[in-house]
Amino acid sequence: MANPFFKAMGGANQAAANPMMNFIQQFPQFMQQMRGKNPNQMLSELLSSGKISQEHLNQAQQQAQQMSGMFEQFKGMFR
Repeated sequence: MANPFFKAMGGANQAAANPMMNFIQQFPQFMQQMRGKNPNQMLSELLSSGKISQEHLNQAQQQAQQMSGMFEQFKGMFR
């Protein structure tokens, strides 16, 4: 099942042959698109519009915490 938060943020089709590899390859582009944007404001807008629920946000945050080690290689890349 696709992550609702990822879909709401315009994510790619999760049915791809290797979704984790696609995610890793697309992450730098995502970071570039996010440059100068306030992610907390974006999340608030998604919640208030009903595009995502608090439960889905909580699940996405838990997944992000579990995957945080993967992102170490990108630290400082987009500053």
